[in-house]
Amino acid sequence: MKKTCPLTNQAFEITDSDLEFYKTMGVPEPTLSPNARHQRRTAFRNERSLYQRTCSATGERIISTYPQNAPFPVYSQKYWWGDSWDARDYGQEFDFTRPFFEQFKELMAKVPRFSCTVNKSENCEFNNFCESSRNCYLSQRLGNSEDVYYTYLSIESKDLFDCYNVSRSSLCYEVIDGENCYNLKYSQNVTNCSDSAFLFNCRDCRNCLMCVNMRNAEYCIRNQKVSREEFEEAVREVDYAKMREEFMKAKSRIVVPEIWGTKLENVSGNYLSECKNVFESFDCRFCEDIKYAWGHIYGENSMDTDFSYHVKNSYEFVAGSKDDNIRFCFSSFESHDLNYCMDSMNSSHNLFGCISMKHGEYCILNKQYKREEYEAMLPRIIEHMTKTGEWGEFFPIELSPFGYNETVAHEYFPLDRSIALERGWGWKDKDDVVPGVSGMILAADLPDVAEVGEEILKTAIKCEVSGRLFKIVPKELEFYKKNGLPLPRLHPDERYKRRVEQRAPRVLFERKCAKCGKDVRTSYAEGRLEAVYCEACYLKEVY
Repeated sequence: MKKTCPLTNQAFEITDSDLEFYKTMGVPEPTLSPNARHQRRTAFRNERSLYQRTCSATGERIISTYPQNAPFPVYSQKYWWGDSWDARDYGQEFDFTRPFFEQFKELMAKVPRFSCTVNKSENCEFNNFCESSRNCYLSQRLGNSEDVYYTYLSIESKDLFDCYNVSRSSLCYEVIDGENCYNLKYSQNVTNCSDSAFLFNCRDCRNCLMCVNMRNAEYCIRNQKVSREEFEEAVREVDYAKMREEFMKAKSRIVVPEIWGTKLENVSGNYLSECKNVFESFDCRFCEDIKYAWGHIYGENSMDTDFSYHVKNSYEFVAGSKDDNIRFCFSSFESHDLNYCMDSMNSSHNLFGCISMKHGEYCILNKQYKREEYEAMLPRIIEHMTKTGEWGEFFPIELSPFGYNETVAHEYFPLDRSIALERGWGWKDKDDVVPGVSGMILAADLPDVAEVGEEILKTAIKCEVSGRLFKIVPKELEFYKKNGLPLPRLHPDERYKRRVEQRAPRVLFERKCAKCGKDVRTSYAEGRLEAVYCEACYLKEVY
């Protein structure tokens, strides 16, 4: 079945298996294209914009994803998780004469929200979507990690600085898509590598420098075997700035596979690992029977799910962990049987249109009902929302509490400020004030790291690209000095942006294998410098 998205005017297909899934979930077929649905969901996810404000309950200074002028109360993590308040106190009757989203907007304006998503963590106030970690700073999507700085997606890792998607690794700097690595710098798509720098698509390598597509190598420079003494001499004399420039040029001209991934069966997308029957999805691991997903880890039988961990049997869901049977929700942990909820935690279940529930059950718009009452009202609400055209649609972007440019949506579906405001999606101007520092130095005037003293910690640095101010913190300075690395000249947001740009986009293109001419679907568009090979040709090339 072919449909046309009313938002983008793009045609998209709904397959028979899609229809079967929608029937199982009890939802109508979607009206928007997959990308438009991604945009709508991710417009509710602010990962990187943090504010200093006060807790609405205690008055204490806190770090939050919501600014001081947020339209609803914002509580510190400790107070939100405590027993001093109950989200059901804000409950309201469902009005069958009015649209549901209109009523939900009223509930959003009064129910307290937690400051940011940091759970079971220590000394991690300046992070977001952080679980069971300690001593981390300005990082997002952390799990079981320690001493992680300026990093996006770290799992079971330690001592990471400026990394993206790194797991079970330690002592890494500027590593993108790494697993089981140690003491690695300026590397990408690496597995089981150590004591090396400037590696691209290497596995089981150690003591290597400026190498691409290498396997089981040791003491190599630019893919050539050298003696241990030659290697150590080269490392002592390396100029990181010049070699990074050479590395960026070299890796843009190499052979790449149609899909980055391992142990795949019947899949389409990119950056997939140990997946089966996973389609049109990106950055997914250990998933089966998944479609239109981003960042789904340990997923099963779900569609349109983003940034989720151990989630199954769900649809149109973003930001969840250990959930089952979720529809049209944002942020849920260890819960099941939820519809149109936000921030539902700690074994909540059988909720409809609820916000900030802990251990909640059989509630509608945060109002408590008996099980029999809840089960009787649910089909009536679905029938009402079907008539208003709301059932089957995720929350409208107009309900997002964030400016569009603060969200993941703007990262992958960028818009001009004027267009976002015209659509009523909001916009936030960035605040360049760096707290707790005095003076300023231009990034271009930064001295060599060996010449820097403690005074740099009290100085604001002006990014040489964006002009935004940033600071260096003690642990960070210690790392740069110990490893002989140059001081950063770019704001953390600019550094993050450049890491993202080095990865292939979350889009698929039709093209031919550059070796055999076979049809492939890949994230590398025609016209790029990389040569894209099908799986068979690529394996012959690197092994």
